Amino acid sequence: MAQLRTFQAVARLRSFSRAALELNLTQPAVSAQIATLERTLGARFFDRLGRRVALTPSGEALLAATDEILARVD
Repeated sequence: MAQLRTFQAVARLRSFSRAALELNLTQPAVSAQIATLERTLGARFFDRLGRRVALTPSGEALLAATDEILARVD
């Protein structure tokens, strides 16, 4: 669940660093969670553009599913 919340924050803020600040995590911890999620699901969810990120088509699909999953859990 933590990886999905982290993914959602990065996707919304379009920044690993800003997501880390919001979630009270370090930037390397956010990067590690996203890397684990990508490895586990076998897809790349972000295009890294320097300090900014953009969702890939797989990332867009995961974001829609994540929003629904987390809304139901909350």
